[in-house]
Amino acid sequence: MHNNNKYTLLALGDSYTIGEGVLLAETYPYQAVQLLRQLDHLFTAPEIIARTGWTTDELDNALAGTRILPAYDFVTLLIGVNNQYRGRSSEEYAIQFQGLLQQAIRFAAGRPEHVFVLSIPDWGVSPFAAGRDRTAIASQIDEFNTTARHITDVHQVAYIDITPHSRSQGQLFTADGLHPAASQYSFWARQLAAAIAQRL
Repeated sequence: MHNNNKYTLLALGDSYTIGEGVLLAETYPYQAVQLLRQLDHLFTAPEIIARTGWTTDELDNALAGTRILPAYDFVTLLIGVNNQYRGRSSEEYAIQFQGLLQQAIRFAAGRPEHVFVLSIPDWGVSPFAAGRDRTAIASQIDEFNTTARHITDVHQVAYIDITPHSRSQGQLFTADGLHPAASQYSFWARQLAAAIAQRL
C-alpha cells in the first residue's frame, strides 16, 4: 500500500473536496497532507475523485469508471450537498451513501478505522443563499447529516462534524459567494489531519 514508504490518501466527494474556486494546494485534502508532513508523516499527494455538482449516484458512477490503486492507507468521503440542493430525499441518500461508504472501506483495504466521513457544511449561511429559506436549508442538511452519521457509526467509521463551524465561523467564501474560502478548508484539514495522526 505504501508508495516508497509514503502514505496514500484518497478523497471522494464534490465541490467541497475538489475545492471549487481555490487553488489545489488550498483544498482540505492537500492542506491535511501538508499538516501531516509537518508532523514527519510522509504522504504522497492526495488523490481526489470529486467534481462540482456531483450527487451520491454521480460519484458512484464516476468511481465505476476510474482506475485507482488497489488500496489506500486513508480514505475520506464528503458527499450529499447536491442531493439536498436538488431536493432529493434523505431515504435515497441513505441507500446511496451507504454504498459509497462501503466502497470507501474497501478502498482502505477493508479497514473502517482508516476511513473518515466529513459532514455536509451548511451552504445556507452563504451570500448565494440570500432570498432562500435558510432555515429550511439548515433543517434539510441536518437531516442528511443525521442519516450519514448513523450509517457511519454502524460501519465504525470516524465522523468529523464540520457543520457547526460552517455556521458559526465559516463565513468566508470564494468569489461565487457559495463555495468556502481556503481558511474554511484549513479548519477541516486540521480536524482531518488530527484524526489521521491518531491512526499513525
